[in-house]
Amino acid sequence: MFKRNIINGVESVMYVSSESNQGENPSTNIKDLKPGMENVSVKARVLSSEPPHVIQTKKGPRTISNAVIGDSTGRVEVTAWGEKAGQLTEGEAVEIKGGWTTEFRGKVQLNIGRTTEVKKIDDSEVPQAEEIPEEMPTAPESPRPQGFRRTEGYRGPRRGGFRRREE
Repeated sequence: MFKRNIINGVESVMYVSSESNQGENPSTNIKDLKPGMENVSVKARVLSSEPPHVIQTKKGPRTISNAVIGDSTGRVEVTAWGEKAGQLTEGEAVEIKGGWTTEFRGKVQLNIGRTTEVKKIDDSEVPQAEEIPEEMPTAPESPRPQGFRRTEGYRGPRRGGFRRREE
């Protein structure tokens, strides 16, 4: 289908897809997750989950819960923030839309929060727990060598004054 627009006196013609899945983010395999990804969608089985607990952050206390989910390509740790904490139940098949990934202790971590959609899906869409491989995606090594000091950005408060060297 074509759609005509007139903006500031200029007519344009745009092709508009009539497919129902337009704009949806396709599901990502867990093995392909990398730190820094946004708007991540996965279909997976919840392999383990913990009850919500409160942690202290720079922004104050936050409620989180941790879980591990897996698909046919591997497993990933999930941190559920705020109102999403406690929504993942062990054994469920779920689809997560709108998550984001970070690196935590050298591993990729999937995060879900306020804007993330979590819905139960049919069990047949994901493998059973015993069929899910143990592999977890790891974060690439930091390009900064060990012992390298930061030369840019915030360096914190300086203490002490200028002192002349005795010669």
